[in-house]
Amino acid sequence: MASKPGILSEWPWANLGNFKYLVLAPFVGHSIYSFLRDGDIGYIAILPFLLFRFIHNQIWISLSRHRTAKGNNRIVDRSIEFDQVDRENNWDDQIIFNGLLYYIGYLRMEQVHHLPLWRSDGFIITALAHIGPVEFIYYWFHRALHHHFLYSRYHSHHHSSIVTQPISAFIHPFAEVASYYAIFAVPVIATELTGTTSVATITLYVIFTDFMNNLGHCNFEVIPKWIFSLFPPLKYLIYTSSYHSLHHTQFRTNYSLFMPIYDYIFGTMDKSSDTLYEKSLEKKAEMPHVVHLTHLTTLQSIYHLRLGFSSLASKPHMTSSKWYLWLMWPVTLWSLLITWIYSHTFVIERNLFKDLKLQTWAIPKFRKQYFSQWQRKSINNLIKEAIMEADQKGVKVLSLGLLNQDEKLNNNGEIYIRKHPELKVKVVDGSSLVVAVVLNSIPKGTSQVVLQAGRLSKVANAIALALCQRGIQVVTLDEEEYKGLKARFTPEAAANLVLLKSTCVSETWLVDDGLSEDEQLKAPKGTLFIPYSPFPPKKVREDCFYLSTPAMICPKHVQNVDSCENWLPRRVMSASRIAGILHAFEGWNEHECGDMMFDIDKVWKASLDHGFSPLDVEIM
Repeated sequence: MASKPGILSEWPWANLGNFKYLVLAPFVGHSIYSFLRDGDIGYIAILPFLLFRFIHNQIWISLSRHRTAKGNNRIVDRSIEFDQVDRENNWDDQIIFNGLLYYIGYLRMEQVHHLPLWRSDGFIITALAHIGPVEFIYYWFHRALHHHFLYSRYHSHHHSSIVTQPISAFIHPFAEVASYYAIFAVPVIATELTGTTSVATITLYVIFTDFMNNLGHCNFEVIPKWIFSLFPPLKYLIYTSSYHSLHHTQFRTNYSLFMPIYDYIFGTMDKSSDTLYEKSLEKKAEMPHVVHLTHLTTLQSIYHLRLGFSSLASKPHMTSSKWYLWLMWPVTLWSLLITWIYSHTFVIERNLFKDLKLQTWAIPKFRKQYFSQWQRKSINNLIKEAIMEADQKGVKVLSLGLLNQDEKLNNNGEIYIRKHPELKVKVVDGSSLVVAVVLNSIPKGTSQVVLQAGRLSKVANAIALALCQRGIQVVTLDEEEYKGLKARFTPEAAANLVLLKSTCVSETWLVDDGLSEDEQLKAPKGTLFIPYSPFPPKKVREDCFYLSTPAMICPKHVQNVDSCENWLPRRVMSASRIAGILHAFEGWNEHECGDMMFDIDKVWKASLDHGFSPLDVEIM
């Protein structure tokens, strides 16, 4: 909120949370009834138009986050953090407010029931009313909002976002938005008084204001230079993203709505506007030092990406599943089709760790597709292309992250190294740090653990060996697993392997995501389940405890962290992702893939030295 919230700062439905859309329910129900009874198309068209506004704004949000992650034409090189995401998560309130105005207006004003679809004279009057009264009134109202009295009570809330994104355009206290709507009503009133109102005029004007608001709050330059070269006076009639960005960094300049002409007339145009515009256009895409390669998990994970719904991306997957996502199955299935058609990685996030530039690239494949035999060739090609692209861009380290879950797919990345021994980029699967995190998650004084392997992966073997070498008994519940481990160990280490087919008394279990319900029921009450795979097991027991998948808390100097990594809490990073950062920072000049692993204690010490810290032993 503003520093000193004023009257009507809160939205009327603020206490409803995610149920705030219910304020529209009576009107939606009445519109359906009116349509069925009287065939009233105008009234029932309001809801689809509101949905269109939501989709239009969301497209801008996703585009902006993708472009700013890549870095080309970026305006402000500063970070967005969780506090800004939380502050801006009610950007859709203004759409609800718009809907209420439309519904009430349609109910109370009989004359709007018979509007023509289009009138040219109404379009001209709307344009003139915007260029004149709207822009002029807004300019002076905006300047008034920067007076310390109104600024501290209202407008400071909007200006808390120094680095803007399209969401930022709609983050204002209720009273301020109501005032804006009153100003934007001028063209509607003008066409109503002149009898030139039409459906298209009102609709297009709302779309125009949304479009310009989104454009102005992007943190990358949108408008190309050739447009102003063709018609130089256009610089007075349309603002740019960099023009309005200066208003958010300088505060006392560039007050205009969409047309800079009033800043020129009244002497409030920032003198660096043209320079910043030129610099932003010239800025090239960022070349990262470290790339974290990941993929989509569940079908609904597209909404949890940073490019998706920011409020969902800022919360762990398993704690932020929303009922309304089930209503979006047509979009979800369409995204599944896109993953079959679109065959290239895309940038979803950028971070900064000290001087290291980090990017996360996503492969457009879902988790289940990784275990599909006919998808393997396609997936391996995508991973290979990502590695080759990273190598061409001069990336130091590429971490495989979730991609090393199935060793049969590419043997933890070794297949690419063998085929391309000339690679300069170091491919890292992060196994060493994963093992280190798991070992340091086991409570001190533990003398026996159960290892539920499911499959004897590289990580499972390394954990079992390390524990046996430390004199801790490793219990397996499956004879094949027992034989497989024993065949790999020295006689001294194998002496600490135990095969147990009956109910186990050990209260520390190391598990992968294949842990079944029956296996969980074998554990005694109060058992601590510690996952070592990149995916968490399904929680079945209420009387047991489940830790996070291998991960660590990020130090404060990791910047631009405003989304959660899958099911992990805020500012927590998976061990395999951290491994890539450590690899680059320490300058380790070798790959970590195939059967290769680093010294576990050395990797653990490096993670602590660079500020990463273990997760508290609290239930995830």
